[in-house]
Amino acid sequence: MHASEVGTPALIVDLSALDRNLSLMADAASRLGVDLRPHAKTHKCVEIAHLQLNLGAAGIACQKASEAEVFVDGGVGDVLISNEIVGRDKLARVAELAQRATIAVCVDTVSNVADLQAAAEEAGSSIGVLVELNTADYRAGVATGEPVVRLAAEVVKADSLRFAGLQAYNGPAQHMRSYQDRQSSVAEVGRAVERSLSLLGREGIRCDTVTGAGTGTYDLDPIGGLFTEVQPGTYVFMDADYAENRNASDEPFRNFEQSLHVSATVMSRRPGVAVLDAGSKAIAMGNGLPVLAAETDGVFERFGDEHGTLRVPDDHAVRLGDQVRLIPYNCDPTVNLHDWLVGIRGEVVECVWPVAARGAIL
Repeated sequence: MHASEVGTPALIVDLSALDRNLSLMADAASRLGVDLRPHAKTHKCVEIAHLQLNLGAAGIACQKASEAEVFVDGGVGDVLISNEIVGRDKLARVAELAQRATIAVCVDTVSNVADLQAAAEEAGSSIGVLVELNTADYRAGVATGEPVVRLAAEVVKADSLRFAGLQAYNGPAQHMRSYQDRQSSVAEVGRAVERSLSLLGREGIRCDTVTGAGTGTYDLDPIGGLFTEVQPGTYVFMDADYAENRNASDEPFRNFEQSLHVSATVMSRRPGVAVLDAGSKAIAMGNGLPVLAAETDGVFERFGDEHGTLRVPDDHAVRLGDQVRLIPYNCDPTVNLHDWLVGIRGEVVECVWPVAARGAIL
């Protein structure tokens, strides 16, 4: 069918742009000499994960035990849960997953290490464990230095755990608009990583993996040779937030293309105003409002649960029943609102992929 026949609101993926984004990141990781472990919390889609693996990704990252279950059930054999897992039920589920796939998680407390050991021992499995470094006051992670060594030593002593390295994801840097600010923040985290590696080495604790980096810093974190792996997620789709970042020449960040749009229909029209059938139940708006794709002139101005209001010129060509495409400000939570990704090539629907990990928040 033609893209205009798809019922709205709908998530539309430009497959050609998606393919180019996937290839560009895979090539960049190879050029930078690091493994690529894409973060699947962005797309939550098993089919896209396999596209990434087919291009050489070492595995995927996700944030929740329930997300990991979806991807392992979908045939992904190597999953890093780049988060702490707490609670008997969740730990048991992760330990069970580790019977079927290579699974790793993050820790920042000794008690969590003990709980992971107990769960893995009961399940008869082995879980990889990364010590997470704290990169911001509002994020999880342990302070740099001796606390890292103490935690790593606890993991090494645990029979059913494997010390898998350090997690050093610099969340704040991803959305620093200035390239120089991102560069400075990355350098600061790099110093913390370097100190931690030095201390681990003194204690004879081998650290094979340093993982982190996102779409905003994938090309900065590997500089210096400390990071062995990057975890970008948004690059597959992009969004209006990342479009506000600047590159080294202080030009808009255009390393990757906008491949994801929310398609919406004009359901009411009056001079200067077009009301769409897409509101907060179709587009995540907690961090900012969506923007219209280039082919439509106007501004997304207000929203309700089921409606979005555009301010458009009185003589604008948008008519009742027309479809417009919106760029979400934040693609990750927007994807989580939908059951399906509609893949188009040109304007022809080529595939419909389930958002299999939608709602996987446990």
